[in-house]
Amino acid sequence: MTTSTQTLPLVKEPERLESRLAEIPPEPGIYMMRDSSDRIIYIGKSRKLRSRVRSYFRESQKLSERIATMVRQVTEIEFIVTDTEAEALALEANLIKQHQPYFNVLLKDDKKYPYVCITWSEDYPRIYITRKRQLGKEKDKYYGPYTDSHLLREILRLCKRIFPLRQRPQPLFKDRPCLNYDIGRCPGVCQLLISPEEYRKTVQKVAMVFQGRSSELIDILTEQMHKQAEALNFEAAARIRDQIAGLKSLNADQKVSLPDDTVSRDAIALAADAQHACIQLFQIRAGQLVGRLAFIADAHAEPGAILQRVLEEHYQTADAVEIPTEILVQHELPDTDILADVLTQRKARKVTILAPQRQTKAELIEMVERNAQYELQRMQKLGDRNQQAMQDLAAILDLPDLPHRIEGYDISHIQGSNAVASQVVFIDGISAKQHYRHYKIKNPTVTTGHSDDFASLAEVISRRFRKYAENPQLSRIGNPDWPDLIMIDGGKGQLSAVVAVLQEMNLLEDLRVISLAKRREEIFLPGESEPLSTEAEQPGVQLLRRLRDEAHRFAVSFHRQQRSDKLKRSRLDEIPGLGHYRQKQLLGHFRSVDYIRQATPAQIAEVPGIGSRLAQEIYDYFHPA
Repeated sequence: MTTSTQTLPLVKEPERLESRLAEIPPEPGIYMMRDSSDRIIYIGKSRKLRSRVRSYFRESQKLSERIATMVRQVTEIEFIVTDTEAEALALEANLIKQHQPYFNVLLKDDKKYPYVCITWSEDYPRIYITRKRQLGKEKDKYYGPYTDSHLLREILRLCKRIFPLRQRPQPLFKDRPCLNYDIGRCPGVCQLLISPEEYRKTVQKVAMVFQGRSSELIDILTEQMHKQAEALNFEAAARIRDQIAGLKSLNADQKVSLPDDTVSRDAIALAADAQHACIQLFQIRAGQLVGRLAFIADAHAEPGAILQRVLEEHYQTADAVEIPTEILVQHELPDTDILADVLTQRKARKVTILAPQRQTKAELIEMVERNAQYELQRMQKLGDRNQQAMQDLAAILDLPDLPHRIEGYDISHIQGSNAVASQVVFIDGISAKQHYRHYKIKNPTVTTGHSDDFASLAEVISRRFRKYAENPQLSRIGNPDWPDLIMIDGGKGQLSAVVAVLQEMNLLEDLRVISLAKRREEIFLPGESEPLSTEAEQPGVQLLRRLRDEAHRFAVSFHRQQRSDKLKRSRLDEIPGLGHYRQKQLLGHFRSVDYIRQATPAQIAEVPGIGSRLAQEIYDYFHPA
């Protein structure tokens, strides 16, 4: 394995490329591709490394847009040889999880489908629904993505009724539990009335529901109920009885007709058009459909290869108990035996992967495929609307290509106080919240009673594109961070302020900037005194309006948050010797200024970083003689 300090892409240095490809052996292993910043941008595996890596650089090879963009950025290729492809598969999964390369995302993270997260990294784990899967904390566990967000929320609501779980993200009272504790819905986590060990046992039972192990959990609870009854602890037995009844109601009327309802199995199928593949995975345990997961992937590979990649990514984060003993697939996988062996080793039990052609199992695959087809049709309708809007916008602005990435900016304040800005991003006409950003305005002239939206926008744009001005060598073509269009919320004045700062940064020629005025939905171009001739209801203008409204919503919500935080800290700022860090410690401990006011000096001194003398000063401030 070698590393190079070269910064030019390999495609621009044919001799170095050919030399590097010749060094790669024709053996199984993994390969890692790096960019000019020495970041790993792609990790792959192959049974023959040399031929696989070489295929990326053949002119005759038809690559997807994503992979072609990646190849243009590769400056170095590293490899690790393994004894078998099964070892390569396991190593690839570990390295992808460790480095999270940008171009390794086969499954599109469009935030369409929700996950359930259990924060095992905390002493008292939280259970919540999210549309963003964060891999930063290794102990946290994600289940999904689920197709029906309404059903998922209902299941989580029922779980919180069946089992005593923390019901609030923050305590309602400082020194006593709330009503949820009194009615048995919460075990008093906020007041530490239950140990972390005991609480985690309860959460483990809820996790079994999302693992598709409800039947196994019911058996465990039934045994516990009988033991409690034998010990004459009838109250505890009754609580467990109610939990069992609630669990049975979760899976009511979800029976799937299969010849062997004792086998746990997953069934996966896809429906694809020229660009996208919609994949559905049905989780069937004890003859019941316990979960229906959905994924979206690029459709530039063979169906079997897409299904295999989805299964690899899905099972690499699954616990051994979640892996079924039988997996039914719509198409033959390229490496069925290798994947089956890897899953068998992890589960410590035989895992079979089948592509059924007849009878009941084939009918199950057909049902999964129909659901995937319906999902594809829904996505196509949404895509057609966005495509029409982008085509219309490109025509309005005379753009050479459709605007793939559009950024919108807005300012929010009240007479200059707590001035903030928002950056929102639409990718192919759909909001991409993972790319949203907040800015606190730092301009010293923007103060309470003196606002300056022009200067604020100029500051935000300067901060957003500073790295490109300071380093002109940064790639822009094919760079997913570089916008095709920038929209400023405002009129000619706001646009002129942004144009001026981009001219100073020598970036104006490479960026297309417009503004959208609120009153008449008018589009202004740099240097033009009159707006473009458009209709407020035409698709391209509607797309800009959605972007503008989202930028406004995002800016206002952040401004309100900042204003609320300032109100919380305003009185604390008046206490001598109480800096920002200690204020944060106090509010984290007491939750509000009102509780600090009610506390005794001894209680205040319990806060880390607050000594007895400062505690007395804080008390005296709220209780003047």
